[in-house]
Amino acid sequence: MDIPVNVLILAAGLGTRMKSKLAKVLHRAGGRTLIEHVVETASSLTAPERIFVVVGHQAEQVKETVAARGVRFVTQAEQKGTAHAVQSCRETAGGDSLVVVLYGDCPLLSAATLAGLIERQRASSAALTLLATELDHPAGYGRLLRGPDGSVEAVVEENAATAQQRAIREVNAGIYCFRGDLLWKHIGEILPDNPAGEFYLTDIVAVLRRAGHAVQAISHKDARELLGVNTRVDLAEADRVLRERTVLGLMLDGVSIERPETVTIDPQVRIGRDSAVGPFVQVVGNSRIGEGCRIGSCSIVENSILGDGVVVAPFTVIADSQLENNVQVGPFARLRPGNHLEARARVGNFVELKKTRLGEDSVAMHLSYLGDAAIGKRINIGAGTITCNYDGVKKHQTTIGDGAFVGSHSTLVAPVQIGPGSYVGAGSVITKEVPGDALAIGRSRQMNKTGWAKRRRERLQP
Repeated sequence: MDIPVNVLILAAGLGTRMKSKLAKVLHRAGGRTLIEHVVETASSLTAPERIFVVVGHQAEQVKETVAARGVRFVTQAEQKGTAHAVQSCRETAGGDSLVVVLYGDCPLLSAATLAGLIERQRASSAALTLLATELDHPAGYGRLLRGPDGSVEAVVEENAATAQQRAIREVNAGIYCFRGDLLWKHIGEILPDNPAGEFYLTDIVAVLRRAGHAVQAISHKDARELLGVNTRVDLAEADRVLRERTVLGLMLDGVSIERPETVTIDPQVRIGRDSAVGPFVQVVGNSRIGEGCRIGSCSIVENSILGDGVVVAPFTVIADSQLENNVQVGPFARLRPGNHLEARARVGNFVELKKTRLGEDSVAMHLSYLGDAAIGKRINIGAGTITCNYDGVKKHQTTIGDGAFVGSHSTLVAPVQIGPGSYVGAGSVITKEVPGDALAIGRSRQMNKTGWAKRRRERLQP
């Protein structure tokens, strides 16, 4: 029977080089916090109850971020180094298992890479298999010293390395897979004999070698995948790589993306085949976009559901809304949260919606604000129409029945109902119910005063 796998994710540090009050693992890249990326990867390797997240700084916030995954937590009350963090898991994660050690600030590691690490350890008698990589500029990393048989003899930190050792380009990436029994037997032998007075997990290599155990390394070609986020510069690079992976996957699944290097799409977003995404588009949160849609350049879609054949013209913002099949919105439209646009509805330029349901085949094409409104089917909303939904204390509902026609520059003072099949004359202020099939005109009678303008000019002349 295969030995089970326990995964330890070290996430207790603050991350001083980020220069932030926020714990490092709570910073976001690629649409998620760093710790969420690592936990998701770990979840593909083992059961949630075998994943142990070591928390310290802002522990409650870190727990809240990933608790829904079903992982377990270990508190490192004092941050005394990486080996100390691992040792704090002895009581909860001990036992007969393989132990994978990850870091909460390494969001680019793939499940395939870690699966290869685990299988290499399973197939060997070594006490430890670690990931290594070659860097053109390895400054700051521990160098890997290999023996004639390719096994790892030592990891030498740069400040303790000779000039010859500093010339080695193969470095320790800090990702480990241990035989659990040997890890727990020997980790207590690590001493804080370094200027920081901390217990470093890198020292485990020397400890295991002294005990007569073999240590092996897998040299991973893609050094970028092993990137740990230590600064805002690293965070931006991680974000870029994660975004690149997301758009690449979508394009391979049949989505056309113009200028993909400019597009921001979160990893949990789903977009159907034959949809097209223009330059500088953002599709974020839990958005779902159907097949055959077009998302115009510089538009933002956030936590929204779009059916098939939806057209979003450029510079449109959609948040927390649902658009059914063949809806058209924009350009320069804004859908604030809570909208539902039924099939074939159309919203044009400089129209703003909030908590509004727009029925099938209804249109609002120009310069309107529709808030807290229930608008039926086959309705025309004229340019400049406003639903006055707020009286200074409470919001109120506007209801417009099927087939109604609302003339341009109408002001509908909620709460108010416009009956089905009725007409509202242009420029009207409607404060009372309009019965079905009626004409409502709410404006003062026009008066023309002949010669008034001429007399005024003459009076004002010096």
